[in-house]
Parts: sequence; structure tokens; C-alpha cells
Amino acid sequence: MGGSVPVMTITESRTAVERKRDVLARLERERDIWVASADADGLPCLVALWFVWDGESVWLSTRITNPTGRNLRDGGRTRLAFGDTQDVVLIDGEVRTYGGTDVPAAAIEAFRAKTGWDPREDSASYAFFQVRPHTVQALNGVHEMRGRHVMEDGV
Repeated sequence: MGGSVPVMTITESRTAVERKRDVLARLERERDIWVASADADGLPCLVALWFVWDGESVWLSTRITNPTGRNLRDGGRTRLAFGDTQDVVLIDGEVRTYGGTDVPAAAIEAFRAKTGWDPREDSASYAFFQVRPHTVQALNGVHEMRGRHVMEDGV
């Protein structure tokens, strides 16, 4: 078994300002985000969805009839994630659910501009979910565990 063990290279940790800048850039650049939710019995659900960032909230859309839609509506909270284990952004937030007819027009236009898709044109069962971040963590490797919270308690 003469294989060598990979050596992890530790680089300098980013400042809070750099981490915030990087998180905001990813919110603009990325198209997919992992969405974690759970039902009333605690059964977890994890899916990737298209999203848009409006400067204050993450907007998602999925069918209200599927587990993720029901969980987001009923549970009122979620954890969103980007990246792999060495470049992670975790966003915990409160969820507000909108039907296709009561979602703000600006959210629909931003969603369509980013994804090229208006879910309301697909099916009436699509709902929109506004996620207002409460806690945001950003770390690029284990050396950034300290200072990983770039937002706590909504600040």
C-alpha cells in the first residue's frame, strides 16, 4: 500500500469583508443552490433548485405539491448551500411562500432574467419562496472555521 497521503495546503484566511464580498459574488454568479428542508416528522429533503438573489433575499420556485414545496411552506425555514466541502457557503433563513398570483413582479422578472424561465407558465402548482437570510457562514477550508459567520441573527 505504498501510496502517499495528500498534504493539505493551508492558505491565509480571508477577512470578514473578503468573505462577504465572495458570498455576494456567488449569489449573483451561481445558478443552482442546495435547498434543505424537513417535514413535520423531521424527514429531511435535499434538492438543488434555481434561484435568484435580489440584494436582500434568495428567491426559489418549486411545486407546492412536492416535498420541498410543502416543507418550505409548512416549516417556514431552510438551509441553503453552495459549494463543496472545501469552499462552502451556508445560509439559514426564514421562508415566506407566495402563490403564482401574489409573488412580487420584481421577483418574477429577476427570476426570469437569470434563469430564462417563469414557473407560472409551466404549471399553476408552482409557488415562489422568499428566503430572508438569518445566518450566513462562509469557509474555504478547515483553516477558515474561525470567523466563518459573516451574518448572525440577521446582522
